[in-house]
Amino acid sequence: QLVESGGGSVQAGGSLRLSCAAAQFTFRWYCMAWFRQAPGKEREGVAVINRRGTTRYADFVKGRFTISKFNAEKTLYLQMSSLKPEDTATYYCAALYTGISGCYSTSLDPASYNYWGRGTQVTVS
Repeated sequence: QLVESGGGSVQAGGSLRLSCAAAQFTFRWYCMAWFRQAPGKEREGVAVINRRGTTRYADFVKGRFTISKFNAEKTLYLQMSSLKPEDTATYYCAALYTGISGCYSTSLDPASYNYWGRGTQVTVS
């Protein structure tokens, strides 16, 4: 139900934009987030955007990554700039549903999220 795209290989200092399509969701009700997981490491939160449009970023991406969403197209984005080799990971889109009044959380804890995509690989060399 969540389908990521846009991953690939890029040189350090380059940019990529990830997309996450959530066609079957009542998108505006959900908190939407990006997580990543590198080989041998735990999954970690990258950025989240809630119903109000409030965003929160992990310290290691502040100033380099931007999360955004387009409710009408039910699509989540992650614009990644100034990429570093340590950004290499599989990036996952996730959704948190807390009820029909909408999600206002800014959690970056993967345990909080109800729905996950299959991921898209980002490799920075």
